[in-house]
Amino acid sequence: MESFVYQAVMLAAAAVMLVAMLSIVYVSWRNGISPMPASAPVRREIAQLMKRLPGRGIMVEAGSGWGTLALQIGRSCRGWRIIGIENSVIPMWISFLAAKLENRPPVSFIRGDLYTYSYRDVDRVVCYLYPGAMRRLSTVFREQLKPGAYVISVCFALPDWEPEQVIICRDIYRTKIYLYEVY
Repeated sequence: MESFVYQAVMLAAAAVMLVAMLSIVYVSWRNGISPMPASAPVRREIAQLMKRLPGRGIMVEAGSGWGTLALQIGRSCRGWRIIGIENSVIPMWISFLAAKLENRPPVSFIRGDLYTYSYRDVDRVVCYLYPGAMRRLSTVFREQLKPGAYVISVCFALPDWEPEQVIICRDIYRTKIYLYEVY
């Protein structure tokens, strides 16, 4: 009997893992990119950049994936309400749990579509997305972000936007971080 219970538990755990992996693969295929965490040097550089910029308010990480970037900013930058938007359920729930375990009240994660989210009250947008997503968001940001807001993009530039600054990180990829101010 004990062996049967053990096998049933192991089978259920394997089934849950398989469903979780298939969910991540499906959403990655649909998005055209998998949830990819930013490296530690990139996260630190963005947190430092956030501290140097004026103001406080609402920061949105568009496509927050596993939540590592939003959580780093939450640890480093006081005075911000941080919202991570992710459409893949498994990474979003892991982010949510990590925020709870770290007791990060100003950091929250929601399941949503980063293209239909309202950025009208947002002071900062941080994103680590692919060129197609940046192209789609370029129009959304121009229409919705208020003057004085900033966009911080890892790796990929916003097409037809002139960056205020391009920072080259000291990681092995020499990752570029683009800073844009909305006028």
